[in-house]
Amino acid sequence: MELDGRVAVVTGGTRGVGAGVARSFLTAGARVVVCARRPPDRPVTADGRTASFTALDLRDPDAVGKFFETVANRYGRLDCLVNNAGGTPYRLLDEAAAQRHARVVELNLLAPLTASLAAYPWLRRARGSVVMIGSVSGTRPSPGTAAYGAAKAGLEHLARSMAVEWAPEVRVNSLVLGMVRTELAHLHYGDAAGVAAVGATVPLGRLAEPSEAGAAAVFLASDRAGYVSGASLLVHGGGERPAFLAAATADRADRAGTGATDRAGTDGTDGTSGDGAGASGEEEG
Repeated sequence: MELDGRVAVVTGGTRGVGAGVARSFLTAGARVVVCARRPPDRPVTADGRTASFTALDLRDPDAVGKFFETVANRYGRLDCLVNNAGGTPYRLLDEAAAQRHARVVELNLLAPLTASLAAYPWLRRARGSVVMIGSVSGTRPSPGTAAYGAAKAGLEHLARSMAVEWAPEVRVNSLVLGMVRTELAHLHYGDAAGVAAVGATVPLGRLAEPSEAGAAAVFLASDRAGYVSGASLLVHGGGERPAFLAAATADRADRAGTGATDRAGTDGTDGTSGDGAGASGEEEG
């Protein structure tokens, strides 16, 4: 298997995307440690193998440092850190003081930095890698979750800078996710009909599965990505169809031969891709 004998830590790996990533790493042969503030409802397992769990608040630098030291001493190595923990409530900017928004930035940007710095000595020794779990919320406007989007944009930039500073011993990449169908999807998109309707806005016609995010993370951690560092891998099903295409009143048949779509793109109206979600709260801190 791709990751036989390797040791991986997945932060926020007890549910949602994080659990999907942890299961994919288990299936690929890695020994996996998941951490979060609360234990999972049931152990994270795959193919008869189980991830170990440690309770941890990633906003406590001292506890984070002791955690990685314990992992390295227990397993003798650390090959991959997946910075998945994060999330946000829906909150418009003027509905809270800056300090409340700063807490979101702390969890989604500063905590991954804290974890990465604590893991670095062992990752460097193993010539390992860091995978940042980003979001398309960091690439387009994110109303209601602006602090989250800003943090995810910062996380992607942090990964690129970290990839340069820590090369060649440690590779650092970002996995930029769109909408994912987790056990919490109903909180964001509604019942099954709502989830299907939201999924229909994605070019591939559905939300991603956590296992698909996990498969992409395994690739970035594996030797197949040995020359990939400082990269951002988009896993968003094709993004989001630009709204202006549905709003245009010109007949589609008439537009087909005129190059109107190309001209629209040159004046900045092509828009940016996004996951269409108000929050990426599937992740766990």
